[in-house]
Amino acid sequence: MYQRLIEHLTTAVLLLDGALRVRWLNPAAEALLAVSLGRVQGSCLECLAGVNGEVADVLTKARVEFHPFTQREAVLRLSSGDTITVDFTVTPLSDDELLLEIEPRDRLLRISREEALIARQETIKVLSRGLAHEVKNPLGGIRGAAQLLERDLPDPQLAEFTRIIVEEADRLRDLVDRMLGPNQPERHTPLNIHKVLERVRTLLLAEQPLVSIQRDYDPSLPEPIGDEAQLIQAVLNVARNAVEAMSESATADPQLTLRTRARRQFTLGAERHRLVCEVAIIDNGPGIPPQLRETLFYPMVSGRAEGSGLGLSIAQSILHQHQGLIECDSEPGRTEFRLLMPLDAAS
Repeated sequence: MYQRLIEHLTTAVLLLDGALRVRWLNPAAEALLAVSLGRVQGSCLECLAGVNGEVADVLTKARVEFHPFTQREAVLRLSSGDTITVDFTVTPLSDDELLLEIEPRDRLLRISREEALIARQETIKVLSRGLAHEVKNPLGGIRGAAQLLERDLPDPQLAEFTRIIVEEADRLRDLVDRMLGPNQPERHTPLNIHKVLERVRTLLLAEQPLVSIQRDYDPSLPEPIGDEAQLIQAVLNVARNAVEAMSESATADPQLTLRTRARRQFTLGAERHRLVCEVAIIDNGPGIPPQLRETLFYPMVSGRAEGSGLGLSIAQSILHQHQGLIECDSEPGRTEFRLLMPLDAAS
């Protein structure tokens, strides 16, 4: 009866001997570690060494000191090459038996990160609206006063200065409008996401013909519901950022990959969706500086000398309007932005 209970736990449970060889593991452990009991019974699990050997060190310490230990957010590298983040507890049962309980943390960490992204996006929207109100009102007064002054100036050469005031006031107004994101009414209809990506690819090749743009599409992907024009703008903002970053850093053999996938039973923020559309934009550029990663989607934050810092903020705002969000992972030589939005309504 006890074995049946353990076999039906969602927590991964392993029984190891004193040499850290596997005696038994439950189905949850098989699923988590991507192994089968028949294949690994009696052998050492290489993934239990952890990326830095920290897991094996804790197991050995528990056996030697005969004392339970818990490790938070340890990283395991699976036989497939993937890594997972876990919490684990090891309990010595005897001189030759260790009980290991493993709880995956990746999904919880991702949900926490996504909730923080959504909360920051809401804060940014509130701040941007307040800023727009405070800036646009005096700008309208400045512009109107400059136009009245221009009519009363006797010297046409002096009118040139008032025109500069009007043009700069208009430029600042447009900048504030861009910070607020799209202001057109949304027209959400079923759309072909690959048509959106092909439009972006055509625009990028016209601007940067030296960049190689690869396609990796899932033709079975259902049609999402959304505003085609806004999604083109969101994908273009992210992809153009990547292309310009590679150009400014003089990346050798610059490559951009546009990839689509369907993700099943995926959580966006606090809501779990049966099916989610993932559009990945991957480049081999210099990567995003670590100090910018937490503020990447804030307005006016840019890692490029010529960047306005609005492209990613606007893209995140558009995905938020589609009940989705944008995630990013970056290291030198590979940066991946993932645009995620639910497909529940489409499927």
